[in-house]
Formats: sequence, structure tokens, C-alpha cells
Amino acid sequence: MTYDVARVRGLFPSLGDGWIHLDPQAGMQIPDSVASTVSKAFRALVSSPGGVYPAAQQSAAIVTAARSAVADLVGGDPDGVVLGPSRGALLGVLAESLNPRVWLGSTVVVTRLDDEANVVPWLRAAERYGASVLWAEVDIESGILPPWQFGELITEMTSVVAMTLASSTMGTVTDVRSVADMAHAAGALLVVDATSAAPYMLLDIADLKADVLVVSAERWGGPQAAALVFADPARLDRLRPVSLSAFATGPERLEVDRHQHAMLGGLVASIEHLASLDDEALGSRRRRLISSMESMSTYLQRLLVYLINSLDQLASVRVIGTAEVRVPTVSFTVTGVPAEKVVRRLADNGICALADVTSRALDRIGVNDVGGAVTVGLGQYSTPYEVDQLVRTLGSLG
Repeated sequence: MTYDVARVRGLFPSLGDGWIHLDPQAGMQIPDSVASTVSKAFRALVSSPGGVYPAAQQSAAIVTAARSAVADLVGGDPDGVVLGPSRGALLGVLAESLNPRVWLGSTVVVTRLDDEANVVPWLRAAERYGASVLWAEVDIESGILPPWQFGELITEMTSVVAMTLASSTMGTVTDVRSVADMAHAAGALLVVDATSAAPYMLLDIADLKADVLVVSAERWGGPQAAALVFADPARLDRLRPVSLSAFATGPERLEVDRHQHAMLGGLVASIEHLASLDDEALGSRRRRLISSMESMSTYLQRLLVYLINSLDQLASVRVIGTAEVRVPTVSFTVTGVPAEKVVRRLADNGICALADVTSRALDRIGVNDVGGAVTVGLGQYSTPYEVDQLVRTLGSLG
């Protein structure tokens, strides 16, 4: 299977603005199919589920469709899919839903590699209920989260282990499976943030051995919508309900308020878009996702190697982290030039990049001592020409 990036670029009307978009951490560009679906849904899906009239039935159907689509994306069960507006909100709800007795005298393990969305909810819950917080550290040379340290951090007192599948700044992929074995042996809940990995690699919650997986759709070209996926849907019945409805069951128990049905329509469309990236993919949506994600991943991994090798040719640029297994995301510094100045120069040349992304890992590595780091990422639509333009502009700073 050959990934046809020219065809894929044609699915994104926003690429006609002339800019080179290397900032997917701020949100992947929106495919036309997603934008059209959301626009249409805003006009049609205006009723709450529960009624017998067609509009209410359509709203109920889109919620069911969204659960099914997310389940296909991660290889999970639709009955275990909790929908919400953002991963931070959903993880906050998850922390609140755990019985307070779980926290008393326990420890929570979080990592420096994670985004704040999978750190702050656990810090707040630990402070509220009196649990202790332990930190897994990043290897400052490689950018890797060494799994061996979890053997020291996870004990019989550990209640929750929260970690990321991939870094949103350095692209480092973590060894979740090794940590899962330690967490489960201690009886701890393993919560994995797969948001930064979902745009680039096929997810399988069973293979990862995660208890809960969280993803956020704007990172792969979807709307502002997110999902918590429970490997075992029965676990939902053991959590405290937070829904405003006293009659909520299953995943609805963790869905606080009404859904924005137009956004859920866009969520379904965005996953269908991922499944159609390879126009030769056939079969069920899950099978098409497997084919399309493998095809895209092969293309983007080659482009990532080209990006890193090209950056390494610039004497003034230092790529942060040496990990071999990573998603196509890179952070780097430019000697003697603050990150803010670098991204302004890039913007002057029509290139979107990010500076000073909030990252405990980058802070621990010491990038703030040298003016901060620039973060760039590849998208489904990225090309070698765009990498060349980035490197050419960075070279003009030297």
C-alpha cells in the first residue's frame, strides 16, 4: 500500500491558505468531511435524546455512533466509552468518581513526560483526599521514560498510575505494557493518555493492557471532543456516578451534562476520515483503520527520519532527545536564539510552529535556561518540501 499524500492534502481545504502547518499539537487541520458534518449537525441535531420524535432519535443515534467509532479507533467496547468535551474534563471526572477510601493512605504515580491534562486532575485529587504523589522522571539525554523506575514507585499502596503513550513535545513513545504489568500486580488503576499517539499509530487498548485510555479528537483532525475508554466496561458500575441524571447507567454515569451532538457527529466523521486515508483499505471500519494507520505511519516515519537528519545538519540546531521509537514530533533549540524569536522568523516565512509549550519534561531537561524550545510536528498532509522550507528558514538564523 502506498500513501498518497497528494490525495490526502486535497481533503483539507485549509491547506489552501498558503501556510505550512507544523503545529498539530495545537490541533490538526480539519478535513472537509468533518467540517461539513459539524455544520450540518448544528442545524439538525438540536434535540436531547429520550423523545420519540425523529430529532430526539437522531440525537440518541449520534451518541451511539460516537461510542462505536471511538471503540473502533482503540479496539475497545462501545459500552466502555465515556464521551466529553476534553480530556482534562474527563480525567477530572474520573478522579472524582473514585471512592474517597481509595485515596486514603495511598500513592499516585504520575510522570514528567505527561501533558498537564493527565497530571493536574490527579494532583488535585491527591491533595483533596490526602494521597501522596510520586513522580516518574524522564531521562534527560534520550527523552525516554525508563520503565524500570516504576518498579520502585509502584507498591501495594499505589492506587493510580497515570502515564502518556507518547510525548507531545519530543514524540517519545513509552513502554506502557511493562508498566501495566507492575500496576496490575499492585492492584492499581492504569490510566494512559493516548492523545499524542492517536494521530500517528494504531491503538489497541487490550494490547497496551491499559485500564483506561483517553483520547482527544482535535489532535487527529476532529472537533473539540474527547473520550475515556474503559477496557472493562463493568468497572464503570463500581465508580461513583457524577452525572446530573439520577437514572444514568453505563458510561452515562461519568457524563456530567448534555452532549454537544454536533461535535459528536464531527467525532464520528473524523474517525471515518482516518479510516479512509488509504483509499485501498477495505472491510469494517476497524480493518480500514488498521490499513490506513499503517500506511500513514510508514510514510510519516520516513518523513520524520528526513526531518531529524535535516535538522542535525544545522550546526546551530540541537534536537532534544535521542529516542529511536517516537511519533513524528520534535522539539529543538537554536543556539543563541530564543524560541519565541525562532517561531516569529518561521511565521514570517509562512511556517506554523510552537514555542514554550508547557512541558515538565522540557523544563527538567533545562530548555528554559537557553531560551526555550521550538516544537514541530508532522500531519497527515506534511511533505518533504515543507520539511525543506523549515530547515532552510532555520539555516538563515545561523
